[in-house]
Amino acid sequence: MGANAILKSRMEELGLTQEELAGRMNAALAEITGRPGDVSDRTIRNLLNGTSRRPIGRTCAALERVFGCPVEDLGFSAPRTMQHPQEDPVRRRTFLTSTTGSAAAAVPLVAQRRTVGMSDVARVAAGLNALVAADQHQGGHIDLEKAALKGRDSTLELQQRSAGERVRRALYALAAEYTGAAAWSCIDARDLDQAQRHLNESATYAGLSQDGPTKMSVWVSMAILAAQRRNWHEALAATQAAQASPAARSDPFFDSMGRVRAALAYSALGDSRSALRSLGSAQDALAKATERERPHWAAFYSQAELDHLGAIVNNRSGRHTHAEAMAHRALAKIPPAFRRNRALTTAQLALAQLRQGDAEEAIATATDVFTIMDGDPLPGRMRTLVGDFHRDLFALAPSAAYARDWADRLRAEWSRA
Repeated sequence: MGANAILKSRMEELGLTQEELAGRMNAALAEITGRPGDVSDRTIRNLLNGTSRRPIGRTCAALERVFGCPVEDLGFSAPRTMQHPQEDPVRRRTFLTSTTGSAAAAVPLVAQRRTVGMSDVARVAAGLNALVAADQHQGGHIDLEKAALKGRDSTLELQQRSAGERVRRALYALAAEYTGAAAWSCIDARDLDQAQRHLNESATYAGLSQDGPTKMSVWVSMAILAAQRRNWHEALAATQAAQASPAARSDPFFDSMGRVRAALAYSALGDSRSALRSLGSAQDALAKATERERPHWAAFYSQAELDHLGAIVNNRSGRHTHAEAMAHRALAKIPPAFRRNRALTTAQLALAQLRQGDAEEAIATATDVFTIMDGDPLPGRMRTLVGDFHRDLFALAPSAAYARDWADRLRAEWSRA
């Protein structure tokens, strides 16, 4: 007899180990018969390896209760006394609970399907793709935050149903990712107190998930939030925690992400040497990263994003020529659909040009930010960056005609937002 691939597949779908399946079958038998079940790990091994192809009635009853389908659909032959008529599956309501033939009413199949599996996880996770697209197109905004929290609520609702340990961990990782998306939307909109509340919640779910990349996503978000508060020491501590995480130690992709965040913190603290060393290490690590499936939240990070962040590091370090070059490299790689990232990088390019004394060229570049966003309100983080450009421009050329023209354009865009 060969192994029962159907049962194995159904167990994997529900995230059940052999021990968990035995426990669920015993619980099912207790519900059906009023007596504790005696299914063991050995029973499950025999069902999986093909030794037991026609289980006894009690075993079949438990299997049907756990999986919500006839045992024939699990690759077994039922005892003759409890075989289900093929012509009317709706009437598959009764099965024998022991070898003596005593009958018990079965739970209707619709009610039996309360167990959550990996297909349910995949269905709920699909909503994250839309959130990523909305974020890249427009940036953080209230509707994006609400959509992320709705996804979190849908995920947590599934936690109230029966699920295996693997599925539960995946659901907690999803809840962390959805709540993290809400936090990120608030960071981008500069609603920092609300972002902190979401991040605290996301950290709880990430811990329950026991998933390395999910835990790292919280550290990265905490570093970004601390940076928005200009608490650079906290930002550096968060990036160091990210770098020490199992995800960063096992995957150069995440290692690179942590290192570039450290470079940003070092550059803000005035330690240009450490900043540039971390930036170089981030590039080396990303070059070693291989293509593989990663969580939705990590989709933002790429060579283009590394070049964009490298432009910031170089701008802060006074290397404005290098910053301009890295911004151009980033813009050459950022897809047109990623409007928010293109606009942010364009603003960094304008700052690099301005700090080299090319005010008129810088204004032309900065004006492209509004063109890229196509009339949509600028997210709070982007408004802050454009405000930095405006301040530096008037410090350089307070009375120039082109500066006054820029100020008029900026007022028009601000009022429209």
